[in-house]
Amino acid sequence: MSYVINNGPRPVAPATRERVLAAIKDLGYRPDRVAQAMASRRTDLIGMIVPDARQPFFAEMAHAVEQAASERGKMVLVGNSDYVGDREVHYLRAFLGMRVSGLILVSHGFNDLAAAEIEAWDARVVLLHERPEAIDDVAVVTDDTGGAQLATRHLLEHGNAYVACLGGTAETPSVGDPVSDHVEGWRRAMQEAGHSTEGRLFEAPYNRYDAYKVALDLLAGPHRPPAIFCSTDDQAIGVLRAARELRIDVPGELAVAGFDDVKEAGLTDPPLTTVASDRSAMARAAVDLVLDDSLRVAGSRRERLKVFPSRLVVRQSCGCA
Repeated sequence: MSYVINNGPRPVAPATRERVLAAIKDLGYRPDRVAQAMASRRTDLIGMIVPDARQPFFAEMAHAVEQAASERGKMVLVGNSDYVGDREVHYLRAFLGMRVSGLILVSHGFNDLAAAEIEAWDARVVLLHERPEAIDDVAVVTDDTGGAQLATRHLLEHGNAYVACLGGTAETPSVGDPVSDHVEGWRRAMQEAGHSTEGRLFEAPYNRYDAYKVALDLLAGPHRPPAIFCSTDDQAIGVLRAARELRIDVPGELAVAGFDDVKEAGLTDPPLTTVASDRSAMARAAVDLVLDDSLRVAGSRRERLKVFPSRLVVRQSCGCA
């Protein structure tokens, strides 16, 4: 019976399979997933921890992971760390205690306690989107620095005297975090063009409402920048809202670009120029890696870091027709 239910590991003759399936239906049999997990020390679950699933980027990424996991016969449990290290560790312990097949972790400021939990459980972990400095393990990321350079160069090519940047907050890790990489890409593009970055980087939370409040002060001040590169699309949406409230024409008086290409980016007014990555391919790669037994073999030559390219999505907020 187990070979029929689990579709292997040995083949079953078609006639035998039909008889077994008929008996299962007559008896109303349902597999005991708890018993299976205890026997195999693994369930059909994948745990995923994100900073905040309310933010469109993380919601879309979680959905892509769920679709990829479904293709592999797995289900996904999602926990929100809320950018808090202790909460991330809480979900690590909870998911590992459920004997998940593996963890896909979008970590913000990975800490020693989280690393200790992973080591104690000998857990399968794939880092997605972020690769914190505190850990060197299997990861799937995009070219954040290169993507930010593309966006900043494009804004400069429109003839803007310089480009300001909305980065992260004081708590944003300086290394291994996508936003810090976006800031680095902006800085490189500005320096390549011979422009100073001093006094042109502004802290802003990642969500659109708080970014909107930061933008109100920035755009209403005496030194309003001609162009702004935002480290996330949510920040850029907040900037567009602030500009509309202050009656600043975008892109006539202010050019704006973001990063992430969330679905709403094409619906803003004007539509937002932004940087995109292949989230579906990244999610599929993360699921494949978290279920790949060969990565746990000493000396395995399987690629442990997958970097996906970024591409510029040109719309109208930058000044293009």
